[in-house]
Amino acid sequence: MTTRQQPKNLWLGRWGFVLAATGSAVGLGNIWKFPYITGEFGGGAFVLVYLACILAVGVPIMMAEIAFGRRGRGSPIDAIRRVTRESGHGRLWSLVGWMAMLAGFMILSFYVVVAGWSFSYLWKMLSGSLGGSSVDDMMAIFVANNENPFNLGMWSTLVVVLTMLIVGKGVQAGIERSVSWMMPGMVIMLAILIGYGVFSGGFGEAVAFLFSFNAEGLSSEGMLAALGHAFFTLSLASGAILTYGAYLPDRSSIARTTFSVAAADTVVALMAGLAIFPIIFANGMDPGEGPGLIFMSLPLAFQSMPLGTLFGILFFVMLSMAALTSSISMIEASVAWLNESKGIARKHAAWGVGIVLWLVSSLAMLSFNWGADWTLAGRNAFDWLDYLTSRWMMPLGGLAMALMAGFLLRHEIFKAELGLSDTQHALWLFMIRYVSPLGIVLIFIDALGIATLHLASQWPWLLALLALVVVIGEVASPRLRRPRDA
Repeated sequence: MTTRQQPKNLWLGRWGFVLAATGSAVGLGNIWKFPYITGEFGGGAFVLVYLACILAVGVPIMMAEIAFGRRGRGSPIDAIRRVTRESGHGRLWSLVGWMAMLAGFMILSFYVVVAGWSFSYLWKMLSGSLGGSSVDDMMAIFVANNENPFNLGMWSTLVVVLTMLIVGKGVQAGIERSVSWMMPGMVIMLAILIGYGVFSGGFGEAVAFLFSFNAEGLSSEGMLAALGHAFFTLSLASGAILTYGAYLPDRSSIARTTFSVAAADTVVALMAGLAIFPIIFANGMDPGEGPGLIFMSLPLAFQSMPLGTLFGILFFVMLSMAALTSSISMIEASVAWLNESKGIARKHAAWGVGIVLWLVSSLAMLSFNWGADWTLAGRNAFDWLDYLTSRWMMPLGGLAMALMAGFLLRHEIFKAELGLSDTQHALWLFMIRYVSPLGIVLIFIDALGIATLHLASQWPWLLALLALVVVIGEVASPRLRRPRDA
Protein backbone atom coordinates (compact mmCIF):
# COMPACT_ATOMS: atom_id res chain seq x y z
CA MET A 1 0.00 0.00 0.00
CA THR A 2 1.28 3.47 -0.85
CA THR A 3 0.51 6.74 0.86
CA ARG A 4 1.70 8.85 -2.04
CA GLN A 5 0.14 12.30 -1.73
CA GLN A 6 -1.11 14.44 -4.56
CA PRO A 7 1.05 17.58 -4.76
CA LYS A 8 -0.65 20.87 -3.90
CA ASN A 9 2.26 22.97 -5.17
CA LEU A 10 4.92 22.23 -7.78
CA TRP A 11 7.89 24.00 -9.26
CA LEU A 12 7.31 24.85 -12.90
CA GLY A 13 10.38 22.78 -13.72
CA ARG A 14 13.53 21.19 -12.34
CA TRP A 15 15.44 24.47 -12.63
CA GLY A 16 13.00 26.17 -10.31
CA PHE A 17 14.10 23.75 -7.61
CA VAL A 18 17.79 24.06 -8.57
CA LEU A 19 17.69 27.87 -8.36
CA ALA A 20 15.75 27.84 -5.09
CA ALA A 21 17.96 25.19 -3.47
CA THR A 22 21.14 26.89 -4.68
CA GLY A 23 19.82 30.17 -3.29
CA SER A 24 19.29 28.41 0.02
CA ALA A 25 22.84 27.04 -0.05
CA VAL A 26 24.58 30.26 -1.10
CA GLY A 27 24.21 32.30 2.06
CA LEU A 28 26.29 35.07 3.58
CA GLY A 29 28.75 32.66 5.18
CA ASN A 30 29.42 30.94 1.88
CA ILE A 31 30.38 34.22 0.21
CA TRP A 32 33.40 34.74 2.45
CA LYS A 33 33.96 31.47 4.31
CA PHE A 34 34.40 28.93 1.51
CA PRO A 35 36.87 31.05 -0.52
CA TYR A 36 38.84 31.87 2.63
CA ILE A 37 39.14 28.30 3.95
CA THR A 38 39.98 27.16 0.42
CA GLY A 39 42.99 29.46 0.35
CA GLU A 40 43.95 28.69 3.95
CA PHE A 41 43.94 24.91 3.59
CA GLY A 42 45.74 24.21 0.34
CA GLY A 43 43.76 25.81 -2.49
CA GLY A 44 43.05 23.24 -5.19
CA ALA A 45 43.89 20.38 -2.82
CA PHE A 46 41.21 21.59 -0.42
CA VAL A 47 38.69 21.93 -3.27
CA LEU A 48 39.26 18.29 -4.25
CA VAL A 49 38.76 17.09 -0.66
CA TYR A 50 35.70 19.34 -0.34
CA LEU A 51 34.18 17.86 -3.52
CA ALA A 52 34.87 14.36 -2.20
CA CYS A 53 33.09 15.30 1.05
CA ILE A 54 30.18 16.75 -0.92
CA LEU A 55 29.87 13.45 -2.81
CA ALA A 56 30.29 11.26 0.27
CA VAL A 57 28.23 13.20 2.82
CA GLY A 58 26.25 16.05 1.28
CA VAL A 59 24.86 14.54 -1.92
CA PRO A 60 23.56 11.22 -0.44
CA ILE A 61 21.74 13.02 2.39
CA MET A 62 20.39 15.68 0.07
CA MET A 63 19.03 12.98 -2.23
CA ALA A 64 17.37 11.34 0.77
CA GLU A 65 15.82 14.64 1.91
CA ILE A 66 14.45 15.38 -1.54
CA ALA A 67 13.08 11.84 -1.78
CA PHE A 68 11.42 12.21 1.64
CA GLY A 69 9.85 15.47 0.49
CA ARG A 70 8.63 14.28 -2.89
CA ARG A 71 7.30 10.98 -1.55
CA GLY A 72 5.51 12.60 1.39
CA ARG A 73 4.48 15.80 -0.48
CA GLY A 74 4.42 18.02 2.57
CA SER A 75 6.31 19.86 5.28
CA PRO A 76 9.12 17.95 7.04
CA ILE A 77 6.71 16.83 9.76
CA ASP A 78 4.02 15.56 7.42
CA ALA A 79 6.36 14.11 4.79
CA ILE A 80 8.40 12.06 7.25
CA ARG A 81 5.26 10.83 9.02
CA ARG A 82 3.73 9.68 5.72
CA VAL A 83 6.87 7.96 4.47
CA THR A 84 7.58 6.16 7.74
CA ARG A 85 3.91 5.10 7.95
CA GLU A 86 4.24 3.66 4.45
CA SER A 87 7.01 1.43 5.84
CA GLY A 88 4.81 0.39 8.75
CA HIS A 89 6.41 2.54 11.44
CA GLY A 90 4.78 4.87 13.93
CA ARG A 91 4.30 8.63 14.19
CA LEU A 92 7.21 9.06 16.60
CA TRP A 93 9.63 9.42 13.67
CA SER A 94 7.94 12.67 12.70
CA LEU A 95 9.94 14.19 15.57
CA VAL A 96 12.85 14.28 13.13
CA GLY A 97 10.73 16.54 10.93
CA TRP A 98 9.84 18.71 13.93
CA MET A 99 13.53 19.15 14.73
CA ALA A 100 14.38 20.04 11.13
CA MET A 101 11.58 22.60 10.90
CA LEU A 102 12.48 24.10 14.27
CA ALA A 103 16.17 24.25 13.32
CA GLY A 104 15.36 26.24 10.18
CA PHE A 105 13.20 28.67 12.16
CA MET A 106 15.85 29.12 14.86
CA ILE A 107 18.62 29.65 12.30
CA LEU A 108 16.54 32.31 10.59
CA SER A 109 15.87 33.99 13.94
CA PHE A 110 19.50 35.09 14.15
CA TYR A 111 20.21 35.03 10.42
CA VAL A 112 17.81 37.93 9.74
CA VAL A 113 20.04 40.08 11.98
CA VAL A 114 23.11 39.20 9.91
CA ALA A 115 21.11 39.68 6.71
CA GLY A 116 20.10 43.09 8.03
CA TRP A 117 23.77 44.07 8.01
CA SER A 118 23.86 43.53 4.23
CA PHE A 119 20.83 45.73 3.63
CA SER A 120 22.11 48.44 5.98
CA TYR A 121 25.49 48.51 4.20
CA LEU A 122 23.74 48.67 0.83
CA TRP A 123 21.94 51.77 2.08
CA LYS A 124 25.21 53.22 3.38
CA MET A 125 26.75 52.71 -0.06
CA LEU A 126 23.77 54.27 -1.82
CA SER A 127 23.65 57.26 0.54
CA GLY A 128 27.41 57.77 0.66
CA SER A 129 27.48 57.51 4.45
CA LEU A 130 30.05 54.70 4.61
CA GLY A 131 33.08 56.90 5.13
CA GLY A 132 36.28 55.85 6.86
CA SER A 133 40.00 56.05 6.23
CA SER A 134 41.12 52.90 8.07
CA VAL A 135 39.94 49.47 9.15
CA ASP A 136 39.58 50.87 12.68
CA ASP A 137 37.18 53.52 11.32
CA MET A 138 35.18 50.81 9.57
CA MET A 139 35.14 48.76 12.77
CA ALA A 140 33.74 51.77 14.63
CA ILE A 141 31.00 52.15 11.98
CA PHE A 142 30.13 48.44 12.26
CA VAL A 143 29.98 48.56 16.06
CA ALA A 144 27.88 51.74 16.00
CA ASN A 145 25.53 50.07 13.50
CA ASN A 146 24.93 47.22 15.96
CA GLU A 147 24.80 49.26 19.15
CA ASN A 148 21.74 51.17 17.95
CA PRO A 149 18.79 48.78 18.48
CA PHE A 150 16.41 50.95 16.47
CA ASN A 151 18.73 51.00 13.45
CA LEU A 152 19.61 47.30 13.65
CA GLY A 153 15.99 46.38 14.39
CA MET A 154 14.75 48.34 11.37
CA TRP A 155 16.97 46.41 8.96
CA SER A 156 16.16 43.06 10.57
CA THR A 157 12.48 43.90 10.29
CA LEU A 158 12.94 44.74 6.60
CA VAL A 159 14.41 41.27 5.98
CA VAL A 160 11.47 39.63 7.79
CA VAL A 161 8.91 41.66 5.82
CA LEU A 162 10.53 40.99 2.42
CA THR A 163 10.80 37.28 3.21
CA MET A 164 7.15 37.00 4.21
CA LEU A 165 5.95 39.01 1.21
CA ILE A 166 7.69 36.55 -1.13
CA VAL A 167 6.78 33.35 0.73
CA GLY A 168 3.19 34.52 1.20
CA LYS A 169 2.67 34.67 -2.58
CA GLY A 170 3.20 30.92 -2.94
CA VAL A 171 5.67 28.50 -4.46
CA GLN A 172 5.47 29.56 -8.11
CA ALA A 173 4.35 33.19 -7.89
CA GLY A 174 6.48 33.97 -4.86
CA ILE A 175 9.52 31.74 -4.30
CA GLU A 176 10.19 30.47 -7.84
CA ARG A 177 9.59 33.82 -9.52
CA SER A 178 11.86 35.66 -7.07
CA VAL A 179 14.78 33.22 -7.25
CA SER A 180 14.46 33.04 -11.05
CA TRP A 181 15.81 36.59 -11.24
CA MET A 182 17.73 36.92 -7.97
CA MET A 183 20.06 33.95 -8.58
CA PRO A 184 20.96 34.85 -12.20
CA GLY A 185 21.25 38.48 -11.09
CA MET A 186 23.66 37.48 -8.35
CA VAL A 187 25.80 35.48 -10.80
CA ILE A 188 25.86 38.39 -13.27
CA MET A 189 26.99 40.80 -10.54
CA LEU A 190 29.69 38.36 -9.45
CA ALA A 191 30.85 38.11 -13.08
CA ILE A 192 31.06 41.92 -13.32
CA LEU A 193 33.08 42.09 -10.11
CA ILE A 194 35.37 39.31 -11.41
CA GLY A 195 35.80 41.30 -14.63
CA TYR A 196 36.94 44.29 -12.59
CA GLY A 197 39.23 42.07 -10.53
CA VAL A 198 41.06 40.90 -13.67
CA PHE A 199 42.36 44.46 -14.10
CA SER A 200 42.74 45.36 -10.41
CA GLY A 201 46.29 44.12 -10.04
CA GLY A 202 45.43 41.40 -7.53
CA PHE A 203 43.78 38.82 -9.75
CA GLY A 204 46.85 36.61 -10.23
CA GLU A 205 47.45 36.53 -6.49
CA ALA A 206 43.80 35.66 -5.88
CA VAL A 207 43.89 32.79 -8.39
CA ALA A 208 47.06 31.45 -6.76
CA PHE A 209 45.44 31.76 -3.32
CA LEU A 210 42.34 29.84 -4.38
CA PHE A 211 43.62 27.26 -6.84
CA SER A 212 47.31 26.52 -6.29
CA PHE A 213 47.53 22.84 -5.40
CA ASN A 214 49.28 22.83 -2.03
CA ALA A 215 48.84 19.37 -0.55
CA GLU A 216 51.09 20.26 2.40
CA GLY A 217 48.65 22.96 3.45
CA LEU A 218 45.82 20.44 3.73
CA SER A 219 46.02 19.49 7.42
CA SER A 220 43.61 17.33 9.40
CA GLU A 221 41.97 20.60 10.45
CA GLY A 222 41.48 21.43 6.78
CA MET A 223 39.91 18.03 6.10
CA LEU A 224 37.43 18.56 8.93
CA ALA A 225 36.72 22.07 7.62
CA ALA A 226 35.96 20.57 4.19
CA LEU A 227 33.75 17.91 5.76
CA GLY A 228 31.83 20.37 7.92
CA HIS A 229 31.35 22.90 5.14
CA ALA A 230 30.18 20.18 2.74
CA PHE A 231 27.38 19.33 5.18
CA PHE A 232 26.28 22.81 6.24
CA THR A 233 26.57 24.55 2.88
CA LEU A 234 23.76 22.51 1.31
CA SER A 235 21.24 23.58 4.00
CA LEU A 236 20.81 19.97 5.10
CA ALA A 237 18.67 19.04 8.12
CA SER A 238 17.10 22.50 8.33
CA GLY A 239 13.80 21.61 6.66
CA ALA A 240 14.54 23.71 3.57
CA ILE A 241 15.62 21.03 1.10
CA LEU A 242 13.01 18.52 2.24
CA THR A 243 10.23 21.07 1.84
CA TYR A 244 11.52 22.22 -1.54
CA GLY A 245 11.69 18.55 -2.56
CA ALA A 246 7.96 18.25 -1.85
CA TYR A 247 7.36 20.61 -4.80
CA LEU A 248 9.59 18.71 -7.26
CA PRO A 249 7.69 17.23 -10.24
CA ASP A 250 7.64 13.43 -10.53
CA ARG A 251 9.37 13.53 -13.89
CA SER A 252 12.46 15.32 -12.49
CA SER A 253 15.52 13.23 -11.67
CA ILE A 254 16.47 13.64 -8.02
CA ALA A 255 20.06 12.53 -8.68
CA ARG A 256 20.66 15.03 -11.53
CA THR A 257 18.93 17.78 -9.58
CA THR A 258 21.05 17.16 -6.49
CA PHE A 259 24.32 17.18 -8.43
CA SER A 260 23.23 20.39 -10.19
CA VAL A 261 22.65 22.12 -6.85
CA ALA A 262 25.97 20.91 -5.40
CA ALA A 263 27.85 22.02 -8.52
CA ALA A 264 26.12 25.41 -8.68
CA ASP A 265 26.78 26.06 -4.99
CA THR A 266 30.49 25.31 -5.41
CA VAL A 267 30.81 27.40 -8.59
CA VAL A 268 29.11 30.42 -7.03
CA ALA A 269 31.31 30.17 -3.92
CA LEU A 270 34.47 30.07 -6.04
CA MET A 271 33.17 32.97 -8.14
CA ALA A 272 32.72 34.92 -4.92
CA GLY A 273 36.37 34.26 -4.12
CA LEU A 274 37.46 35.46 -7.55
CA ALA A 275 35.32 38.59 -7.07
CA ILE A 276 36.44 39.45 -3.52
CA PHE A 277 40.09 38.46 -3.19
CA PRO A 278 41.53 40.44 -6.14
CA ILE A 279 40.20 43.59 -4.47
CA ILE A 280 41.61 42.51 -1.10
CA PHE A 281 45.05 41.61 -2.46
CA ALA A 282 45.24 44.72 -4.67
CA ASN A 283 44.76 46.83 -1.53
CA GLY A 284 47.23 44.88 0.60
CA MET A 285 44.59 43.56 3.01
CA ASP A 286 44.31 40.31 4.98
CA PRO A 287 42.10 37.69 3.26
CA GLY A 288 41.46 35.85 6.53
CA GLU A 289 39.30 38.32 8.41
CA GLY A 290 36.02 36.41 8.29
CA PRO A 291 32.88 38.57 8.47
CA GLY A 292 35.14 41.60 8.92
CA LEU A 293 36.29 41.06 5.36
CA ILE A 294 32.78 41.85 4.11
CA PHE A 295 31.78 44.69 6.42
CA MET A 296 35.12 46.39 7.16
CA SER A 297 37.93 45.62 4.70
CA LEU A 298 35.92 45.53 1.46
CA PRO A 299 34.05 48.83 2.07
CA LEU A 300 37.43 50.45 2.71
CA ALA A 301 38.82 48.96 -0.50
CA PHE A 302 35.84 50.18 -2.53
CA GLN A 303 36.64 53.75 -1.49
CA SER A 304 40.07 53.59 -3.11
CA MET A 305 38.84 51.99 -6.35
CA PRO A 306 37.84 53.75 -9.56
CA LEU A 307 34.03 53.58 -9.67
CA GLY A 308 34.31 52.05 -6.21
CA THR A 309 30.88 53.26 -5.10
CA LEU A 310 29.25 51.58 -8.09
CA PHE A 311 31.04 48.29 -7.47
CA GLY A 312 30.30 48.55 -3.75
CA ILE A 313 26.60 48.94 -4.52
CA LEU A 314 26.72 45.92 -6.87
CA PHE A 315 28.46 43.87 -4.21
CA PHE A 316 25.99 44.64 -1.43
CA VAL A 317 23.00 44.14 -3.75
CA MET A 318 24.44 40.71 -4.52
CA LEU A 319 25.04 40.02 -0.83
CA SER A 320 21.49 41.09 0.06
CA MET A 321 20.09 38.76 -2.59
CA ALA A 322 22.13 35.86 -1.17
CA ALA A 323 20.75 36.65 2.29
CA LEU A 324 17.17 36.87 1.06
CA THR A 325 17.18 33.60 -0.91
CA SER A 326 18.46 31.80 2.20
CA SER A 327 15.84 33.44 4.39
CA ILE A 328 13.06 32.35 2.05
CA SER A 329 14.15 28.71 2.17
CA MET A 330 14.47 28.52 5.95
CA ILE A 331 10.96 29.79 6.67
CA GLU A 332 9.12 27.84 3.96
CA ALA A 333 8.88 24.65 6.05
CA SER A 334 7.00 26.41 8.87
CA VAL A 335 4.67 28.20 6.48
CA ALA A 336 4.00 24.99 4.50
CA TRP A 337 3.14 23.10 7.70
CA LEU A 338 0.60 25.72 8.82
CA ASN A 339 -0.85 25.97 5.33
CA GLU A 340 -1.16 22.24 4.59
CA SER A 341 -1.68 20.64 8.00
CA LYS A 342 -3.65 23.33 9.76
CA GLY A 343 -5.56 24.69 6.77
CA ILE A 344 -4.39 28.28 7.30
CA ALA A 345 -4.25 30.39 4.14
CA ARG A 346 -0.68 30.80 2.95
CA LYS A 347 -0.61 34.59 3.35
CA HIS A 348 -1.99 34.36 6.87
CA ALA A 349 0.43 31.54 7.71
CA ALA A 350 3.37 33.55 6.36
CA TRP A 351 2.54 36.66 8.38
CA GLY A 352 1.76 34.61 11.49
CA VAL A 353 5.17 32.93 11.30
CA GLY A 354 6.69 36.31 10.48
CA ILE A 355 5.38 37.89 13.67
CA VAL A 356 6.78 35.06 15.82
CA LEU A 357 10.05 35.22 13.88
CA TRP A 358 10.28 38.98 14.44
CA LEU A 359 9.78 38.55 18.19
CA VAL A 360 12.46 35.84 18.51
CA SER A 361 14.86 37.65 16.17
CA SER A 362 14.45 40.77 18.30
CA LEU A 363 16.10 38.88 21.16
CA ALA A 364 18.99 38.01 18.84
CA MET A 365 19.18 41.62 17.66
CA LEU A 366 19.23 42.95 21.24
CA SER A 367 22.24 40.70 21.94
CA PHE A 368 24.37 43.37 20.24
CA ASN A 369 23.13 46.30 22.32
CA TRP A 370 20.61 46.52 25.18
CA GLY A 371 20.63 42.77 25.80
CA ALA A 372 24.36 42.18 25.50
CA ASP A 373 24.52 41.26 29.20
CA TRP A 374 21.47 38.98 29.10
CA THR A 375 23.45 35.74 29.16
CA LEU A 376 22.93 32.15 30.19
CA ALA A 377 26.04 30.03 30.76
CA GLY A 378 28.07 32.77 29.11
CA ARG A 379 26.01 32.94 25.91
CA ASN A 380 23.50 35.57 24.83
CA ALA A 381 20.38 34.84 22.74
CA PHE A 382 22.22 35.18 19.41
CA ASP A 383 24.96 32.79 20.52
CA TRP A 384 22.48 30.24 21.90
CA LEU A 385 20.48 30.15 18.66
CA ASP A 386 23.68 29.60 16.68
CA TYR A 387 25.08 27.03 19.12
CA LEU A 388 21.96 24.89 19.42
CA THR A 389 21.32 24.73 15.67
CA SER A 390 24.85 24.31 14.28
CA ARG A 391 26.32 22.14 17.05
CA TRP A 392 23.33 19.95 17.92
CA MET A 393 20.16 20.12 15.88
CA MET A 394 21.53 20.04 12.32
CA PRO A 395 24.12 17.27 12.86
CA LEU A 396 21.63 15.16 14.84
CA GLY A 397 18.91 15.79 12.27
CA GLY A 398 21.20 14.87 9.38
CA LEU A 399 22.32 11.71 11.18
CA ALA A 400 18.73 10.69 11.89
CA MET A 401 17.73 11.34 8.27
CA ALA A 402 20.58 9.18 6.97
CA LEU A 403 19.89 6.30 9.35
CA MET A 404 16.15 6.38 8.62
CA ALA A 405 16.74 6.27 4.87
CA GLY A 406 19.45 3.63 5.14
CA PHE A 407 18.10 1.25 7.75
CA LEU A 408 14.52 1.97 8.76
CA LEU A 409 12.51 2.41 5.59
CA ARG A 410 11.68 0.09 2.72
CA HIS A 411 14.23 0.15 -0.09
CA GLU A 412 11.44 0.21 -2.67
CA ILE A 413 10.41 3.71 -1.60
CA PHE A 414 13.77 5.30 -2.29
CA LYS A 415 14.46 3.15 -5.32
CA ALA A 416 11.22 4.39 -6.88
CA GLU A 417 11.89 8.03 -6.01
CA LEU A 418 15.58 8.16 -6.89
CA GLY A 419 15.19 6.23 -10.14
CA LEU A 420 18.68 4.73 -9.90
CA SER A 421 19.94 1.52 -11.44
CA ASP A 422 20.57 -1.43 -9.12
CA THR A 423 24.30 -0.67 -8.98
CA GLN A 424 23.75 3.05 -8.41
CA HIS A 425 21.16 2.38 -5.73
CA ALA A 426 23.48 -0.05 -3.95
CA LEU A 427 26.22 2.60 -3.95
CA TRP A 428 23.83 5.28 -2.62
CA LEU A 429 22.59 2.86 0.05
CA PHE A 430 26.14 2.15 1.20
CA MET A 431 26.94 5.87 1.37
CA ILE A 432 23.75 6.82 3.24
CA ARG A 433 24.10 3.91 5.68
CA TYR A 434 27.75 4.13 6.58
CA VAL A 435 29.88 6.86 4.98
CA SER A 436 27.55 9.83 5.47
CA PRO A 437 26.74 8.99 9.13
CA LEU A 438 30.45 8.52 9.90
CA GLY A 439 31.17 11.91 8.36
CA ILE A 440 28.43 13.56 10.43
CA VAL A 441 29.74 11.93 13.61
CA LEU A 442 33.18 13.40 12.87
CA ILE A 443 31.61 16.83 12.30
CA PHE A 444 29.69 16.46 15.54
CA ILE A 445 32.75 15.48 17.56
CA ASP A 446 34.83 18.28 16.09
CA ALA A 447 32.12 20.93 16.54
CA LEU A 448 31.63 20.04 20.20
CA GLY A 449 35.36 19.99 20.84
CA ILE A 450 35.13 16.52 22.38
CA ALA A 451 38.44 15.50 20.90
CA THR A 452 41.07 16.75 18.52
CA LEU A 453 41.05 14.47 15.53
CA HIS A 454 44.24 14.06 13.48
CA LEU A 455 42.71 12.42 10.45
CA ALA A 456 46.02 12.07 8.61
CA SER A 457 47.34 9.70 11.27
CA GLN A 458 44.03 8.12 12.32
CA TRP A 459 42.66 7.02 8.94
CA PRO A 460 43.47 3.29 9.48
CA TRP A 461 41.40 3.34 12.67
CA LEU A 462 38.58 5.17 10.90
CA LEU A 463 38.55 2.56 8.13
CA ALA A 464 38.51 -0.22 10.73
CA LEU A 465 35.64 1.49 12.53
CA LEU A 466 33.74 1.86 9.25
CA ALA A 467 34.25 -1.84 8.48
CA LEU A 468 32.93 -2.81 11.93
CA VAL A 469 29.89 -0.56 11.53
CA VAL A 470 29.18 -2.08 8.10
CA VAL A 471 29.18 -5.61 9.51
CA ILE A 472 26.91 -4.65 12.41
CA GLY A 473 24.64 -2.65 10.12
CA GLU A 474 24.21 -5.42 7.60
CA VAL A 475 23.32 -7.88 10.34
CA ALA A 476 20.90 -5.49 12.06
CA SER A 477 19.25 -3.84 9.04
CA PRO A 478 16.59 -6.50 8.32
CA ARG A 479 15.36 -6.31 11.91
CA LEU A 480 15.37 -2.50 11.89
CA ARG A 481 13.33 -2.33 8.69
CA ARG A 482 10.72 -4.75 10.01
CA PRO A 483 7.39 -2.94 10.54
CA ARG A 484 6.25 -2.70 14.16
CA ASP A 485 3.20 -4.87 13.48
CA ALA A 486 5.19 -7.63 11.76
